[in-house]
Amino acid sequence: MTLSETTVAELHELAGRYPHKRSALLPMLHLVQSVEGSVTAEGIERCAEILELSTAQVSGVATFYTMYKRRPMGEHHVGVCTNTLCAVMGGDAIFERLKNHLDVGNDETTADGKVTLEHIECNAACDFAPVLTVNWEFFDNQTPESAVELVDSLRAGEAVRSTRGATITSWREAERVIAGFEDGRVDEGPTAAGASLAGLRIARENGWTAGTTSAGGSGTATTKEGAVAQADTARAESETVAEQSPADVEGGGSDD
Repeated sequence: MTLSETTVAELHELAGRYPHKRSALLPMLHLVQSVEGSVTAEGIERCAEILELSTAQVSGVATFYTMYKRRPMGEHHVGVCTNTLCAVMGGDAIFERLKNHLDVGNDETTADGKVTLEHIECNAACDFAPVLTVNWEFFDNQTPESAVELVDSLRAGEAVRSTRGATITSWREAERVIAGFEDGRVDEGPTAAGASLAGLRIARENGWTAGTTSAGGSGTATTKEGAVAQADTARAESETVAEQSPADVEGGGSDD
């Protein structure tokens, strides 16, 4: 497949967004994937040409990061976290069930081309373990049964929405967004939910605030629970999205 003039123009656009154009390599590779379904030899050569790098330099990046794929992907990428916490909470069981149900192994695509299954490393969503992702969007608190229902819905072309994010499109469309081209779905769904905001709720109930330093002083947590809650408060206050999340209430979160 030859990259279209439109895609080449967008690659140049990405390179122009950075003071040092080689900084655009990561989003450029995601754009290549969004068009070709993987990082192809032609995509590597064109990125190298635009950024004035060697193909070896570009290949080194494309083979280092696991989000870059060197063979064609299915319409949807389903990643099951099998890192420690998710694994012991059921991630291993989910992965085994999906392999049997889809009749594929790790990093393989179903015969109908709909789903590529992969076990993935920690997604920093341990408070919702076990989690899996579809095209990099989170599905929290999964079970083998819910995971099977999810992939069946994807294969049937049914509308699916992630637990805390946007409506699921396709892996290629998600890759285009990661490359830096918005799809208008950024405000769909809360990005934080009850479990992530528990520390913030506890801090508010106790009147704790971030930034106090005197031990035992007003507004300073003196217990282990309080210290953890203060750390959560500092993090939450620095993230406007968490403050504005509709899940920032008792029992919050999305059940979609």
